Amino acid sequence: MPRKSHSVLGASIDALSWDDAIGNIRQWATAHESRYVCICNVHSVVTTTRDPEFRRVVNSADMSTPDGAPIAWALRLFGYPTQERINGPDLMWRYLAEAERLQQTVFFYGSTDATLARLCNAVSDAFPALQIGGAVSPPFRTLSDSEDEAHVEAINASGAHLVFVGLGCPKQERWMAAHRGRVNAVMLGVGAAFDYHSGVIRRAPLFWQRNGLEWLYRLVSDPQRLMKRYLVTNTLFVFKFARQLLRAKMGRGSEGPAA
Repeated sequence: MPRKSHSVLGASIDALSWDDAIGNIRQWATAHESRYVCICNVHSVVTTTRDPEFRRVVNSADMSTPDGAPIAWALRLFGYPTQERINGPDLMWRYLAEAERLQQTVFFYGSTDATLARLCNAVSDAFPALQIGGAVSPPFRTLSDSEDEAHVEAINASGAHLVFVGLGCPKQERWMAAHRGRVNAVMLGVGAAFDYHSGVIRRAPLFWQRNGLEWLYRLVSDPQRLMKRYLVTNTLFVFKFARQLLRAKMGRGSEGPAA
């Protein structure tokens, strides 16, 4: 189906349903196509306004979903009234079920060895027939060329159809963009999903998630680490988006829905 998207602060975000998102990934993964998917929340969208290279990475993705509730609300205001939030943890869990059904192999890349061990156990318990091709926790420093090549070879040798990447924003998006054409699988940047599904971090209750308050739950849970990030990025998003919306209503600088 034709791709529909709209610019939110310069980041091209896809307007799509859960079925669309799963269907696209399924089609690409079945064919072992080298693709990458960005899951865009307020932090990543605001980062595109400060970093032109990161904006290029997001806008070059094969699919960029509206993760944060404000991003989904923005698409609704720009002509997609039924747009849902397509977030990383839920997209990962839903596609794991699909991968088990299709007998596809998955691979986990990122986080720590301890978290990956817990994640693989949790995933195996939930999806006993799922084929896990492997899991790699890369060092936090810059990889050497030989280390990077070894990781790529491990992923490809596993026969993975889909690689879940949990390196955090913007590192995971940059990694996926740099490895499109080298990794023979769909790469899906899922942020904190490894921590949630492994049980390392407790996720917000459904009420908070459904009402766009998951960010607040995370802030209350870890204020020392997240206070500056949320205060700065959320404030910037409100001001920048209000300006974009005003310009659109006045007919200046409006970037309408694009196929």
